Amino acid sequence: MTSIFDDIRSAFTKGNNALHQLIFINVVVFAVLIILRTVMTLSGSGGMFAYLMTFLSMPSNLQLFAFRFWTIITYFFTHLEFFHILFNMLNLYWFGMLIREYLGDKRLVNLYVLGGLAGGLIYLISYNTIPYLQLRAEGSFMMGASGSVIAIMVAAATLLPNYTFNLILIGPIRIKYIALVMVLLSISGATGGNAGGNIAHLGGAILGFFYVRQLQSGSDLGRPLQAFLGFFRGIFQRRSPLKVAYKNPNRPYTTSASSSMTGTSNIPGNPSQLEIDQILDKISVSGYESLTKEEKQKLFKASQK
Repeated sequence: MTSIFDDIRSAFTKGNNALHQLIFINVVVFAVLIILRTVMTLSGSGGMFAYLMTFLSMPSNLQLFAFRFWTIITYFFTHLEFFHILFNMLNLYWFGMLIREYLGDKRLVNLYVLGGLAGGLIYLISYNTIPYLQLRAEGSFMMGASGSVIAIMVAAATLLPNYTFNLILIGPIRIKYIALVMVLLSISGATGGNAGGNIAHLGGAILGFFYVRQLQSGSDLGRPLQAFLGFFRGIFQRRSPLKVAYKNPNRPYTTSASSSMTGTSNIPGNPSQLEIDQILDKISVSGYESLTKEEKQKLFKASQK
């Protein structure tokens, strides 16, 4: 049991792999809810568990949502069916790896959270304005990370439309067609039994497309989210004690100190022209796939200028 808690702690303290952290949160929430449902059902409290889930899944009723506003966030970390979370996490892993490699961890988190928020808002608006859905809004709740995941899928397809996945029984296929099929399936399902979920998919898909388009034009829609998350990280992060260093007049300045004052090429996200030239030379010799994650991010940053 100790090793499990060690794994939980290391997932958030060692490294900064946002993809693993998002998958980890979803799986832990799923496992806790499954255990809780089993225990409560066997003890005769199945109805109480169903009531508990209304505090995590997002309601279509505006009045109920006003008292459970946090569900617009909790719903996209909540699953109760095995295949639901399995397919969501597989797609999150496959497409999230591309986003993380080319855009970085922070933008992966931006897409996941903003995609979920967009899906929730579209769901809420649709069920309270579209007559067909208004008739079916009574007792309607939504849960699952599908809106967030399809935002990442569409974002990856917008950024790298010709990137190819090898699918079992199908073979190589470009991800733009995978994303297109997912969007079409969501449109066709907007009048089916899972209309709310499919409408949330469309909200996430729209967010994913416009997020990358805005990023390519030099604007990051996720900056307010990162500022918000950074504020809370600053509150809970343990601060190191302040250390006062006295300059020794007999000790000369080091080259690293002087370079930190004058150099700008080492600032993350601001590659120098020399770095870009070296990356382009590497592409001409070894091809684009030979680039490291950092080199790809620098090249993408330079392309926005």
